[in-house]
Amino acid sequence: MRRTYEDTYQHKGLRKKLIDELKTKGITDEKVLDAINTIPRHYFLDSAFDKIAYEDRAFEIAAGQTISQPYTVAYQSQLLQIKKSDKVLEIGTGSVYQATVLAELGAWVYTIERQKKLYDLQKEYYFRSKYPNIKFFFGDGFMGLPTYAPFDKIIITAAAPFIPPKLIEQLKVGGLMVIPVDEGESQRMLRITKLGDGSVKEEAFEQFSFVPMLTGKNH
Repeated sequence: MRRTYEDTYQHKGLRKKLIDELKTKGITDEKVLDAINTIPRHYFLDSAFDKIAYEDRAFEIAAGQTISQPYTVAYQSQLLQIKKSDKVLEIGTGSVYQATVLAELGAWVYTIERQKKLYDLQKEYYFRSKYPNIKFFFGDGFMGLPTYAPFDKIIITAAAPFIPPKLIEQLKVGGLMVIPVDEGESQRMLRITKLGDGSVKEEAFEQFSFVPMLTGKNH
């Protein structure tokens, strides 16, 4: 994969236009908008996508996965209500774009990728020194990271067939999980709050379309 690591005035202008578009679509969290405006999305894509990297749509990356649509990234980030130093578990590292947005918001991000090919590509992650608050793991997202639990927030960036019970266990009481649930063409975006007795409160939001969340690791 060839990448261009140059952030020109044109790129910055395209990002500004994207921010305006996200605002018209209902993204109101200024910190989230600032993070997306700060991060050069074209750094996460092959240089062939350079001119279209700021269109509000998903693009294919390696291993049959996608870099999420900026609106989806903004939407999930907004629902998570990130506070500085929040400990966040991310299921599905993918291109590292979503993790970078969370890191820019001040979170400590523990991100799991099940596709070995994508996990290995993270060695080339351009912002490794800028965001030492991202920790990378190769593993099964359904299992989470019990060693590092509990987490303040959990974000799932793939379509889950159900809410994984092990992830609920790894969420702090009062913590939030944002997860797209359902199999098929589209998923309901849920925000789950863990209550004191271990049960959960669910809030349902808009419909989205994600690649499926799969069990195990893919070597």
